[in-house]
Amino acid sequence: METTNFFRQIAQMDIKGDLNITIKQGSESNWIVSVLLNNEHCDDNAKNLIVPCTLRGTAEELDEDFFGTITSPLERASGLMVNMESYMKQLEEAKKHSAMENEKADKEKKEKEGKDKKFQEAMSKSTDLEKEKKYKESWTALPKITDFPDQAEAIRKRMSELEKFLAPSLFGE
Repeated sequence: METTNFFRQIAQMDIKGDLNITIKQGSESNWIVSVLLNNEHCDDNAKNLIVPCTLRGTAEELDEDFFGTITSPLERASGLMVNMESYMKQLEEAKKHSAMENEKADKEKKEKEGKDKKFQEAMSKSTDLEKEKKYKESWTALPKITDFPDQAEAIRKRMSELEKFLAPSLFGE
């Protein structure tokens, strides 16, 4: 029996995945050979759109140029599926990162809303105490500027309004 180099030539191709080869005898002395590369690691369903490379010819014709005909298309298909696999992994990583960013933004938003609520509650309490003519308590109920630097102007204004009740001017107006 004669030695062939069929498997060595397959090993020399730069492909990743499973090579499915179907050989069928056609009419008269013709053969039909279908070669399909499948990469199970590629999760992109677009890989299913890649059609098999189908060759028809006599045994002599197929022996003569089988590898010359299938090598380039199989290497391109393999490269495409590897790129698709890499793309899908990067897409998943981007989704995770996006989810982390969304969680971070949601957390910051909740913290800001909580801080705004505390500020409004303190200002409201100060106003209520002023209505009851409890000016000293109204002053102490005001939020601290160090806790709410974004609201410093509103706090200072409120302090100025209360100062006239706490320390009236000696000279009058």
